[in-house]
Amino acid sequence: MKNLALAILFIASSFISTAQDVSVDDIVENYIENTGGREAWSKLEGFTMKAAVNMQGMEIPLEVIILKDGRTATIVTYQGMTFSQDVYDGEVLWGVNPMTMKAEKSESEKLENYKRGIGEFPNDLFLYKKSGFTLTLEGEDTKEGVECYKLKLIKNTQLVDGKETENIMYYYMDKESFVPIVVEQPIVSGPMAGQTSTTIMSDYQEVDGLYFAFSIMQEVDGMGGSEIVVTEVELNPTVDESVFTFPGE
Repeated sequence: MKNLALAILFIASSFISTAQDVSVDDIVENYIENTGGREAWSKLEGFTMKAAVNMQGMEIPLEVIILKDGRTATIVTYQGMTFSQDVYDGEVLWGVNPMTMKAEKSESEKLENYKRGIGEFPNDLFLYKKSGFTLTLEGEDTKEGVECYKLKLIKNTQLVDGKETENIMYYYMDKESFVPIVVEQPIVSGPMAGQTSTTIMSDYQEVDGLYFAFSIMQEVDGMGGSEIVVTEVELNPTVDESVFTFPGE
């Protein structure tokens, strides 16, 4: 009986060990495979998202353009006005001030930090090794009622008031589907420095073989926030180049 009990204990412990024996590469590769596959993602040159942001009961339509070469633009429609935010044309980062409705170039530090993120397309997990990032498995946790693997991603430093500052993100990956459920990032600058920005992703839907989250909630330290509901995603779109051009140039 003693030997039988020891054998059962050994078998049980073997199953536990196997279940926990997962590497960060296993998690990332399953994530990529389950959302379309590395080959399909590598062929993606860009995408556009049409969505609506729900802020304090107001629904604000927007369109987001993200291209592989680093160019981006967010076009917002608010109270009958349409203006651009977070536009990068390859050299200049700019946006329209909603108070004055005039286009303004971002200051040099914000531009430098933006440039450091170019090359992370379609996101920073896909090419973390090539980018020189450090990714570690920090254990398991439950987020939004889902059992997750917790990953810690240390990226290239960011400038904050001229000083190189840690740039860390925590990814909570669904243990069954391996897609991100929650992303947390410590805020290191501005009036909210010291708090944590949280992005909650759900409602993953297929678009021409690739999967995107169609519901995105953003909040700071659990204090309410804004929900982005995606209505349409277009892959490899044809984009009017004038969208990226700073007005007057």
